[in-house]
Amino acid sequence: MTATLNTGPHQILPFTAYDHLGFLQFCSGSSLAYELTKPGKITRKTRRRSLASRVLFGSFSFAAWEKMQLHISPSLRHVTVLPGKGVREFIKVKVGSRRLSYRMLFYSLLFLTFLLRFVFVLSAVDTIDGESKCSTIEEPMSKDELKGRSDIPQTLEEFMADMKESKSDAKTFAIKLRDMVTLMEQRTRTAKIQEYLYRHVASSSIPKQLHCLALRLANEHSTNAAARLQLPSAELVPALVDNSYFHYVLASDNVLATSVVATSLVKNSLHPAKIVLHIITDRKTYYPMQAWFSLHPLSPAIIEVKALQHFDWFSKGKVPVLEAMEKDQRVRAQFRGGSSAIVANNTEKPYVIAAKLQALSPKYNSLMNHIRIHLPEMFPSLNKVVFLDDDLVVQTDLSPLWDIDMNGKVNGAVATCRGDDKFVMSKTLKSYLNFSHPLISRNFDPNECAWAYGMNIFDLEAWRKTNISQTYHYWLEQNLKSDLSLWQLGTLPPGLIAFHGHVHVIDPFWHMLGLGYQENTSFADAESAGVIHFNGRAKPWLDIAFPKLRPLWSKYINFSDKFIKSCHIRAS
Repeated sequence: MTATLNTGPHQILPFTAYDHLGFLQFCSGSSLAYELTKPGKITRKTRRRSLASRVLFGSFSFAAWEKMQLHISPSLRHVTVLPGKGVREFIKVKVGSRRLSYRMLFYSLLFLTFLLRFVFVLSAVDTIDGESKCSTIEEPMSKDELKGRSDIPQTLEEFMADMKESKSDAKTFAIKLRDMVTLMEQRTRTAKIQEYLYRHVASSSIPKQLHCLALRLANEHSTNAAARLQLPSAELVPALVDNSYFHYVLASDNVLATSVVATSLVKNSLHPAKIVLHIITDRKTYYPMQAWFSLHPLSPAIIEVKALQHFDWFSKGKVPVLEAMEKDQRVRAQFRGGSSAIVANNTEKPYVIAAKLQALSPKYNSLMNHIRIHLPEMFPSLNKVVFLDDDLVVQTDLSPLWDIDMNGKVNGAVATCRGDDKFVMSKTLKSYLNFSHPLISRNFDPNECAWAYGMNIFDLEAWRKTNISQTYHYWLEQNLKSDLSLWQLGTLPPGLIAFHGHVHVIDPFWHMLGLGYQENTSFADAESAGVIHFNGRAKPWLDIAFPKLRPLWSKYINFSDKFIKSCHIRAS
């Protein structure tokens, strides 16, 4: 006996297996036949037929077109076909457990049900515009073509209302949706690029208050002998090479920022008379820096102010860091036209434009940023120093750092791959280095923990036994040869490479990071850290600083000072 599927017009419903009765649903595209032979065996035949968007659920037709129903027992061991006209005769088929697993039968039927549904959907879509002809959608319009078109919906609500009102066909629906998405993508891209440009301008420019302070101090240096004192005084010069003191090094061309670091360091120290702070600056900032610390001494701490040209090492022969910076500047010169030309490029992705804007930032081509790699040559008599960035605040006594056993390592630093702050303390090497470049992927592990610059203990004795400085300059050269493609800009990525294997991890209490990137850190948490670092664009001396955290920095400024007042530098 042969039963074929009745492909009468029925609504598409999902297949559902009930406890006592199973309903089967099939989508047409071929007609199926089940042949009942001897007991315990069911075979299937398939015959091709024309495409139709129709479904059968649970109905069969015999040769006499008598409608039948299919019942499946709860155990799935019996399949029963019942007449549809009330006749109680039925055919019972027992499935042999040995020959055919009832689980296999169930899953086969389930799979067949879904397979036929997909065939129906694909066939229906293929014939939506007719049986024999296909429609195509033109390429997306350009930015200029989309500009000013009033027929493109501006929001999803407008689009849905327009579709309901016009009752458009599928092709019109697709074209309008494409135009709307394309226009919104273009607007999003423009907004992102504008944001990157504004951030670049805000973080790169020198506030007029700081410019005013440098000019007034330079004028004071030229007219006031008290602003031209030798720093330190002659009787304290021997302390500059005495390893019984706590030696700190700070490189900066920002007088106000340097004064905050120095003041917070000395005020929070339990042994201020043992502090020697070596301030390194450039030629243009030397006189303002000397004038400030001549007129604002931090006794009993010893302050040395020195310009780079005052170092014998710097004035002898070729300086690798200067050569690297000159080459770096030539590479950056390819960004002709400055920031305006960069943002006008309509073909590059926003993150590429952001990287190019970042490349124009003065801090990435500042000698103050690179000079730390030459500390052993600059201070040949010292055994250990703590290097401080100019955008941090010291909130505790740092003398215990000299008691840390470095275990033969060169760089004592806080690891940045673990901590409660997942935004800041989740950095591994892949956060900084480009592991799609074979030169990086062959030599480093992307999941290795990164560490932070800003507050570092450097064992200069151990450093001199290594080739760290040479490694640093080698990788700077490789990055220039690779068109700046090995890492994100800055001095940390080449530092991560140069100090690889030479880092001793210290307690995160000594260095809280990220206060210039986000304000998620609470005031209480920041206040309880030993050192807080405003690394990021939102420096505390800029207008874009986070108001909640800025008081932790500004409390070390005397706003009644005549230079501060005359330049209108305020607490907020």
